Amino acid sequence: MLKVMRFSVLVTVLLVTALTVFGQTPQPSLADAQHLLHQGKNSEAFAILQHLATIQPPVTGVQHLFGIAYYRTSKLVEAQKAFDAAIKEDPTDLESVQMQGLTLYRLGKPAEAIPYLARVHQWMPNANADANYVLGLCYMTSGKYDEARGAFATEFGVAPESASAYLLLASMLMNANLPEFAAQQAAKAVEISPNLPLAHFTLGEVYLFKSDVEHATAEFEQERRINPGYAPVYDRLGDVYTRTGKLQEAQESLTKAISLDRASTGPFIQMGKVLLRREDPQTAILYLKHAEKMDSSNFITHTLLAQAYRKLGQEDEAKQETALASKIHSDNELKLQPIQ
Repeated sequence: MLKVMRFSVLVTVLLVTALTVFGQTPQPSLADAQHLLHQGKNSEAFAILQHLATIQPPVTGVQHLFGIAYYRTSKLVEAQKAFDAAIKEDPTDLESVQMQGLTLYRLGKPAEAIPYLARVHQWMPNANADANYVLGLCYMTSGKYDEARGAFATEFGVAPESASAYLLLASMLMNANLPEFAAQQAAKAVEISPNLPLAHFTLGEVYLFKSDVEHATAEFEQERRINPGYAPVYDRLGDVYTRTGKLQEAQESLTKAISLDRASTGPFIQMGKVLLRREDPQTAILYLKHAEKMDSSNFITHTLLAQAYRKLGQEDEAKQETALASKIHSDNELKLQPIQ
């Protein structure tokens, strides 16, 4: 495959050279290079672009395509240089401006990416959704939360000062493991709109992340009253009630979670844990086996099954589940180790 690719590139280069030597107009053009890039034939496109880059006067658009080709092949330093040259050549090249911002972000330079992405945001408010999202992440990384909220609001089509915009930012901050700042944004969303669905749920998630079970429970209960058809809130209530030893309340909440959503393994696993604590291993096995059918690679499920079988005196089954749990846990640890 590699020999075929090299031969194809060599033929392209020889064709361009031969045509130039004999004074004919070279057939390969910028449009050809662009077409090859769209087909994923990066090596052939590079060969044409390298030839076009030698022509005087310079062919407009070559550096732009170089940037695209480098970006797609993850040669980000080269992509940055190419987009920089393309922007100097044509400051109105909005795609190069946007791609330069995305390249800088991928290079770990969010502060440097902001001016480029913000320019596109100003010129094209409904620009590429990826650009708006990355702009929001860059602002967020730089601690500019008001600007981040504005970028995410544009992406999701809500007003920047709305409760929804504050809630969006809270969710993004939670995903970035910044619970303190997420709590501030979620609290602002609740202040603006006390009955906004998922606002109290997000606050509950923040409190649960901080192991503040009391406040988490209060927020999840509030969400339940506002949004009674939302299955995850019953799952979380099952969790906090289990932690506080309220096993009857936990079982009732998890039953509701399962009734609303039978596709999630979490409530089934949690129900198995609750039933084990309530000394009902036989019923616990029913829920845990259902969770295993949906996801056999969860070592917690097998650990709990081992406990249930042991309570029933079924030692062979218990040993088998323990061995499975140990193997899955070991395999997962190996996957997380860095490649040398």
